[in-house]
Amino acid sequence: MRFATVEYKGKVLVGVVDKAGESVTLLKGITDMNDVFRGAKVDASGEKVALSAVTLKAPVPLPLRNIMCVGKNYIEHAKEFTASGFDSSASGAADAIPTAPIIFTKVPQSVIGPGEAILYPIGVSEQLDYEAELAVIIGKGGKGIPLAKTMDHVWGYTIVNDVTARDIQGKHKQWFLGKSMDTFAPMGPFCVTADEVDLKTGGIKCWVNGELRQDAKFSDLIFDVPTLIATISAGITLMPGDIIATGTPVGVGIGFKPPRFLKKGDKIEMEVAGIGRLSNHVA
Repeated sequence: MRFATVEYKGKVLVGVVDKAGESVTLLKGITDMNDVFRGAKVDASGEKVALSAVTLKAPVPLPLRNIMCVGKNYIEHAKEFTASGFDSSASGAADAIPTAPIIFTKVPQSVIGPGEAILYPIGVSEQLDYEAELAVIIGKGGKGIPLAKTMDHVWGYTIVNDVTARDIQGKHKQWFLGKSMDTFAPMGPFCVTADEVDLKTGGIKCWVNGELRQDAKFSDLIFDVPTLIATISAGITLMPGDIIATGTPVGVGIGFKPPRFLKKGDKIEMEVAGIGRLSNHVA
């Protein structure tokens, strides 16, 4: 199933999106996707509305906790990032590929929805970059989750653009500040149950102003979804609604020579089969 958080007649509501992506059936008694993640009964007998008649919000407008993110989780991206000179996690090509997942976070307040503007941080950063990522949504909490049981804890997936201020990332030699600025986590357009995305054959693509920049399969992840869940839950209790962004593939702006940073007016689109296309612009 595909779920959307929408604004309709002045209210923020949750609904189920039809297969064609043309309408949304509003749920009765649920206005927060986190209730769905916690196992609330889905009553999809409410009003059916054309998708064009609502405003799409981020599927989870305000996550309950920081979004957990994974750095350098595709081999070719790890190489391009280390070669860029902004990578404080490696000294050179010899240790560019991580031997354990690199985990950092983005604050919940950085989330925006489809069609909303990524605000250029004038006076703070001049090196804005995009990162297309599949995000895992936890449905069943737990700590010390065995590798073989990790997928039992997955509710589903969405798309996150891990927008990054590269100069801030380089200056502070860590990733939190450069990735947690206001509007730096576009999310959507929908969140979908786990059966809608095939991790073995599926993949993610990203276009900037219509130019395909990123195109990778999820099977190329260095650390797959089960490994990420097992690693994070080893010492941290995961909760329903926790979001894990799994990392971005090769093709980010910093990987080009010279780098191709985002500019005001640029349009960024990201797509995963089963989820849909997330589109935002820089303003």
